[in-house]
Amino acid sequence: MIDDALSYDVKPGALLIAPPDATAAAEAIALAGARIQQHNSWADAAAAVARPLQFDLLVLEATGVAADVLDETLPLLDREAQRHGARIVVALDVAQIDTVSTHLFGRHVQLLCQPSTRERVAALTLAGAMRLDAAVGEIGGDAEAARLRRLNEEVARIAETLARLTREDGLPERPGPSVGDRRNGYGAPPVGDVVGPHDLRQAIRARRLRGQFFDPTLLEDPAWDMLLDLYAAELERAQVSVSSLCIAASVAPTTALRWIAKMTDAGLLERHPDPFDRRRAFMALSGNARDGMRGYFAATRRAGLTIA
Repeated sequence: MIDDALSYDVKPGALLIAPPDATAAAEAIALAGARIQQHNSWADAAAAVARPLQFDLLVLEATGVAADVLDETLPLLDREAQRHGARIVVALDVAQIDTVSTHLFGRHVQLLCQPSTRERVAALTLAGAMRLDAAVGEIGGDAEAARLRRLNEEVARIAETLARLTREDGLPERPGPSVGDRRNGYGAPPVGDVVGPHDLRQAIRARRLRGQFFDPTLLEDPAWDMLLDLYAAELERAQVSVSSLCIAASVAPTTALRWIAKMTDAGLLERHPDPFDRRRAFMALSGNARDGMRGYFAATRRAGLTIA
């Protein structure tokens, strides 16, 4: 059992940027075992981060905030969060996916689209646990490190309990051989594409038809759906925005955003800013993922199999 003084000393501190009546965010921060160090509106967000304040979590309620305000403020908030080593948790609307993901993206960011209280608490608890993990290496003295480790174990236990309620099977944090590794007996793929965009679109359509006969939640496979969509778009010489890729994933937006982040970390996806529109970024297959898709389709053709 951790005493109150210890809990208070190292309890993650949150900088909340939200309207004054953001009760859902404040409640989730408390339930996650964190504390609000400062609560500012979007109008004075820039001034808030300019003050000498150390924080562990940056909690943003972006719902209803104008796109031009987000464009102006998010880059500054992201720089300050990274300078402090803080984790960012953002609640947003579906229409804001492209704007927010253009400015906030990476392992230190969690994007929650129209989140429930449970999703908020799980995200904040995990973010707090990750921040405390980093703090163990920053703080001096064995005694202080031991205190942080004890609290971190408790936070991680709570995080696991919360996350278990909603998490899906994910990609391993440290993947094995890359998708492009061909030491599996199938041989190198032939030069050129062995499948056309029409074939891929037909495969995607067939996958969507399954939902008419079975509960779609039992057949969710967002990673593969996104790989198929991106590969088809590449063959069509089309670009895919983050919001469009969320639609292609055929799961809830928050789940799709989580998968996009996992697949980017795993080296399967890449994000490229739109040179003509600063409010948008495009997603694309990495070189390894592209080689993997070509190799897979070459192998299915040689085996006489249908694209699944």
